[in-house]
Amino acid sequence: MEEYAEIVDKVRGAFLGGAVGDALGWPIEFLSLDRIREEYGSTGVTGFLPGRPLPHRITDDTQMTLFSAEALLRTPPGADPIPALRRAYLRWLDTQRGPGPGPAPDGWLAAQQFLYDVRAPGNACMGGLQIQRAGYQPPVPLGQPGTVNTNSKGCGTVMRSAPFGLAGLGADVAFDVSARAAQLTHGHPTGYLAAGAFSALLDRILGGLDLRTALAQTIAQLDPVPGSAETVAALETAIRLADDAESTPEVVEQVGAGWIAEECLAVAVYCALRAEETKDIRAALLLSVNHSGDSDSTGSVAGNLLGAVHGLSKLPMDWVAEVEGRDVILQVADDLVVNFGYRDRARIEQRYPLDLPE
Repeated sequence: MEEYAEIVDKVRGAFLGGAVGDALGWPIEFLSLDRIREEYGSTGVTGFLPGRPLPHRITDDTQMTLFSAEALLRTPPGADPIPALRRAYLRWLDTQRGPGPGPAPDGWLAAQQFLYDVRAPGNACMGGLQIQRAGYQPPVPLGQPGTVNTNSKGCGTVMRSAPFGLAGLGADVAFDVSARAAQLTHGHPTGYLAAGAFSALLDRILGGLDLRTALAQTIAQLDPVPGSAETVAALETAIRLADDAESTPEVVEQVGAGWIAEECLAVAVYCALRAEETKDIRAALLLSVNHSGDSDSTGSVAGNLLGAVHGLSKLPMDWVAEVEGRDVILQVADDLVVNFGYRDRARIEQRYPLDLPE
């Protein structure tokens, strides 16, 4: 039971840490570092911005993460999850086009009103899913250009991929499923391989490895895959700078801006490594958003990683208490643990009907 409680704490931490980082970063996503400091002081934002209505809003990053988890929960035992993932992402696409759930939403998650608020969704995700709606475009072998948005390697792959590393699939399967799911919207190998690496890293951490060992094994897994050089280089840069430099926004910007997948992953890794050194998770979350880049996505991915490493119990609970959708996010996290750790489908089947082939 002690091991089970630890897994629950880490999975909850990964989901809610991602939501917190997402909500911290969203208000400053399109601001330069100079502008952030001009508006909020020399240290940038130091928490949720005052004067905003509660709860503090999440974005498409957390929305799509929840639909990734839902797809895994609705995949029939032994089936390839990619068709279910395609349909889950199309359900998310529907949330971006209507004011709220209709009279008969397809599943429990699609009935949640807060998921219907449009929060600047990424063009590649939206456009890629419109292509998928027109006709299923299956994944290609890893390392080859995908058939959807062939040149896109935006961070929309990484920011939705945490659940694949939190479902107990094993690092190899987590990598493969995550990368192929990313191809549903992004065809550049760097874009989808960075997602696979993130999921494999989380799987190893949940398996009990420390962050640095999990990183070393993930890089070793990634390195032989064709098309992985950019992601490997970004991760190695993050590790080097975490070892050699102080925790400053200027160093974060040397790692990257986070608009593209490998840089978004690398910023999260850099911030998590700095937290290992400083023992300050709150500061690491703030570090992940105070820069001239894609602050909500880097905050979301860093929060996923920090939560998986340290667990919900170590996150700043004042922030967790104020984030939008907290109870739904907790429920999805717990359902993922129950389904994949203990295979108790009867307990959650009402929320997640199996997504049978059309």
